[in-house]
Amino acid sequence: MTLLNGSHPEEFILLGFADRPWLELPLFIVLLVTYPMAMIGNITVILVSRLDPRLHSPMYFFLTNLSFLDLCYTTSIVPQMLFNLGTSRKTISYVGCVVQLYVFHIMGATECLLLALMSFDRYVAICRPLHYTLIMNQRLCILLVSTVWLCGVITAASQATLTLQLSLCGTNTLDHLLCEISVLIKTACGDKKASELTLSVFCTFLLAVPLCLILASYASIGRTVLNIKSSEGRRKAFATCSSHLIVVFLLYGPAVSLYLQPPSSITRDQPKFMALFYGVVTPTLNPFIYTLRNKDVKGAVCKLVRSMSHSKQKFVNFNLKF
Repeated sequence: MTLLNGSHPEEFILLGFADRPWLELPLFIVLLVTYPMAMIGNITVILVSRLDPRLHSPMYFFLTNLSFLDLCYTTSIVPQMLFNLGTSRKTISYVGCVVQLYVFHIMGATECLLLALMSFDRYVAICRPLHYTLIMNQRLCILLVSTVWLCGVITAASQATLTLQLSLCGTNTLDHLLCEISVLIKTACGDKKASELTLSVFCTFLLAVPLCLILASYASIGRTVLNIKSSEGRRKAFATCSSHLIVVFLLYGPAVSLYLQPPSSITRDQPKFMALFYGVVTPTLNPFIYTLRNKDVKGAVCKLVRSMSHSKQKFVNFNLKF
């Protein structure tokens, strides 16, 4: 095996579902369908949020960031998965593994924190509606999002950097679909207690703390909604939060079940299926959840489609004249 700089392998072998070869073709087809859907869906959300003046509000500013995160998140892993599933080569270069490690975890960490920030936005909108525009002003929104990005980058990059310092003792086989911090720690040799403890603190900070903030926000929202006398008011308040709650469940459900339980209770293939879920399924579903359950976004999407069709028709008519 060739070593890079005498310390790290030149490439890693990603075993994936090597013991279940019958899974590879169905999984390849699923990824081939869902990846373009995720790209189109998230790009559409970003475009309509920026182009439609009606969507120039804090909620859609945060949603734009979420869609951008999902784009980077899924792009960091799916193309490599498609290559490995579609060919006999199951490898990724060391440099490719490092890039994937940083991008995947930075985007995942930032998304966890962003969802907590979005719950705070919903709390202010429902519990303090008269002060909403005053509290959630543009300057504060930019500051909050910048802080979330900074915290996500620092925590994830620090953990990834520490993980890359571990010695692999010549091992270049990873029992996973991608380069993930937990699998590299598991593959490393020597004393790994410090790395495992750091990972545990890292997961607690990025999962347990934001989740507690989200639950606290929705507990306050729930009390406020129950005090609304009109059924129409309660329905509107619920509709405002339902999309965010579904997205929180889709991301935090698999992540908590994987990272906040004892390692001894995790099966061999569980991390692989969970990575597929929160790295592929969630980014694909998020834009459709927000689009299908939101009249403003649906209206903006229809407006964008009509505008594009009108521009195309004008272009065709112009060409026919010449």
